[in-house]
Amino acid sequence: MSGLHLALAALAACRLAVWRSLLSTRSWSRGWTLIEMLIVVALIGTIMLLTTPPLIALLQNAKVERAIRDIEAIQFEIRIYEDTYDQLPIDLGQLRPALPIDPWGNAYQYLPYIGKGWKGKARLDQFLVPINTTYDLYSMGPDGETAKPLNSPASFDDIIRAADGSFIGPASKF
Repeated sequence: MSGLHLALAALAACRLAVWRSLLSTRSWSRGWTLIEMLIVVALIGTIMLLTTPPLIALLQNAKVERAIRDIEAIQFEIRIYEDTYDQLPIDLGQLRPALPIDPWGNAYQYLPYIGKGWKGKARLDQFLVPINTTYDLYSMGPDGETAKPLNSPASFDDIIRAADGSFIGPASKF
């Protein structure tokens, strides 16, 4: 055998001996090192940082969709009540015993245009004209605040019924 072959064989034997000693030591069975733990925590943090904002947006969109569906259902109940009794209900309590709650934990707001004084309470568009001709029905949205005109910052996130039910959605899109 040449000297090169002997050197390679000796190197391979050393490598094998080192690997055997590393695998047989107890340091491998003690657990994770601090560096390994920090790397795992950093990876988990990065994954959370990348996935949390889209999940929050998805949940918010789902709540808006639920509010839209609830307003459509309440509008349908009001239509049935109006067809049955030939008048609008005075409040939502006449439709069902439990008042409906929006996805953000607030009661839906209902204002029938009955009697005197309703014009001062009606929701208004950007030209300060009432957005409906029979009644207003809306959710105050995630912030729980509202104002009569839809172009007010407090009303941007409200989920509204407008144009006598032709539009149901966020006030910012009306």
